[in-house]
Formats: sequence, C-alpha cells, structure tokens
Amino acid sequence: MYIEAELDCAVCRLRAFHRDDAPLLARHANNPKIAIYLRDRFPHPYSTADALRFFDYAADTREECVACIEVHGEAAGVIGILFRSDIERCSAELGYWLGEDFWGRGIITAAIGCFSDWAMPRFALTRVYAEVMAENPASGRVLEKCGFERVGLLRKAAIKAGVYHDYVLYDLVR
Repeated sequence: MYIEAELDCAVCRLRAFHRDDAPLLARHANNPKIAIYLRDRFPHPYSTADALRFFDYAADTREECVACIEVHGEAAGVIGILFRSDIERCSAELGYWLGEDFWGRGIITAAIGCFSDWAMPRFALTRVYAEVMAENPASGRVLEKCGFERVGLLRKAAIKAGVYHDYVLYDLVR
C-alpha cells in the first residue's frame, strides 16, 4: 500500500508515487552504489519499466507501506515498512534508499524520522527495525540519528552476488 498521507519533513516530502515519477525514480535507482546494499528484489540495472512494476506492486500489496521521497518536486527515493505477522505483528522492517545526488544533505535522516513517527501509531507498531549490511556504516549512522539503537550483529545473514554479508540490526522501540 501507498502512504495515504503527505508528510512534510522540511527537507523532503513523503507521498504516494505517481506514474510520471517512473523515469526520474529509475534514473536515481539505476546506480550500483545503491543496489549493492539492497535485497535482490531490487533490480540492477533499474529501468522505467522496473519502477512501473514496483508502483503496481506497492499499490496492491498489504504486506508493506511505501512512500516516495520527494525533493524539490522530484522523486528521489523510496522509504517503506514491511509488516511482520502473527506474534510479530507489532513489528515492521524499515527499508529505504535515496538517489546519490541527494546524499549528505540530511534528507534520508529527515525521511526516516518523519516516516517512523507517522507509521508507528498509524499501524500500532511498538518496534521498527532495520538490517544494515556491515559494509554500509553510513546507513547505521543515519538510523542512530533517528533514535534507532544498534542491538546486534547477524553474522553471514545475507548473501549477495555469491558473497556472504553480516547485518547490523538496529531498532526503534516505543
């Protein structure tokens, strides 16, 4: 599902995606520096058709809630939560990426803070967590700025391109 609100995060805005966002989103997403730290379901190379498929999925799914990160009217990235189920229904996994052109400006920090503050009460969550590849410490620092705490190391928890990676686990508990 798409976020049903528009959230003003000062340096960016979070909103639902529009079909005309696809070319810009694809341009930002088609970057190996982004794809290397994301799950295999995130294609690389990334095309406009991939963006449109993602939009269709996001509009129809009930397994997660996603938002466009808009900067100066431009679709610049994605943020979302993947809901857990059964006895873990009070938890959700946070995921995000931002186009390289926008790095180092506090945009993803603002987006994570704003989105977490909105999503936790909206979906009755007590915990939001993120798994960050150990080779991506900048992402961990961003989470810490947003109040997330490092809670552990998940050794060899992921395999990407035939290489095992450790995850650093962060969570925010309310």
